[in-house]
Amino acid sequence: MKDLTGTVTVLGGGSFGTVMANIIAENGYRVKFWMRNEELVAQVNQTHENPHYLPGYRLHDNVVAYHDMEPAVSDSEVVFVAVPSAYFRTVVRNMLAWSRPDAILVSCTKGIEAGTFKLMSQVLQHECPEARIGVLSGPNLAKEIAARDLTGSVIASPHASVREAVQRVLKSEYFRVYTNDDMFGVELGGALKNIYAIIAGLASALGMGHNTNSMVVTRSLTEMARFGRRLGADPMTFLGLSGVGDLVVTCSSPLSRNFRIGVALGQGKSVEEAAVEVGQVAEGVNTLRQVKEKADELGVYMPLASGLYRIVYEGCSIESIVTSLMLGEQALDVEYEANQTKTLKPEL
Repeated sequence: MKDLTGTVTVLGGGSFGTVMANIIAENGYRVKFWMRNEELVAQVNQTHENPHYLPGYRLHDNVVAYHDMEPAVSDSEVVFVAVPSAYFRTVVRNMLAWSRPDAILVSCTKGIEAGTFKLMSQVLQHECPEARIGVLSGPNLAKEIAARDLTGSVIASPHASVREAVQRVLKSEYFRVYTNDDMFGVELGGALKNIYAIIAGLASALGMGHNTNSMVVTRSLTEMARFGRRLGADPMTFLGLSGVGDLVVTCSSPLSRNFRIGVALGQGKSVEEAAVEVGQVAEGVNTLRQVKEKADELGVYMPLASGLYRIVYEGCSIESIVTSLMLGEQALDVEYEANQTKTLKPEL
């Protein structure tokens, strides 16, 4: 694929969208940074920082914020979509009215659409079936990227041209992008780990230590791979950055919104109170209901997700998580062996 020479768009003015826009701009591209909040657009263009999400983080002069969609996407070669899953389809439909038909579309959103159980790449494929699509996912805490801590991510796509283009625009001394062609598995890992980050935060609030966190992480990984395999993902994908890598980070860092939601729940706060305290959308709460319902439908054994569901949606005591962890029916350590279960192809 020829080198990209022009403009890249980032849709979504949150923390992750902000750091992605800045990395791309530092690589010499003109970056159009679309935000829903018109007041925040003006602040970004005046101060060259995003004061609501990353105060003090200086944005490159190549980053220009927009509120109107048409000028934000009309001439961009690559469009990164980094908006909450609840708004993803609406934003994409608005974008498609103005974007180039040959633009590469990359989802950065780790969530599942309510009511359809579609991942964000599947929403993109449904809305624009002819587009070249990719998914960017991994252990990518925005504040650490902003601090230029060494970070790895994964671009997954069936199209080599998409993988190569995204690697090119995001290349950095501190941000390394690896590739994968299992787009469904990479994206599913990014969505599922949010559930388990809540559980890890809850356990931390209860005073449980590193042994417990390690147990939560490894049993969560098994649960994720079991569910992913049933849906048609390669279970080995969950052993990479977008699976265990992302899971470890979000289950151990107070920078993770979902981990902080879990801590608040463990302190006795309601989900609504926890969301207000965190101050940002935590995809794990939205994802939990979708995953629980799909697991029940498919008969997939997911004791941790089921235990959290009972706490969040049925008012059960926090001790049910401990029960789910310690009294589960299955006791195999590693269970996803070759040919163990019949898989389903993901419905696009």
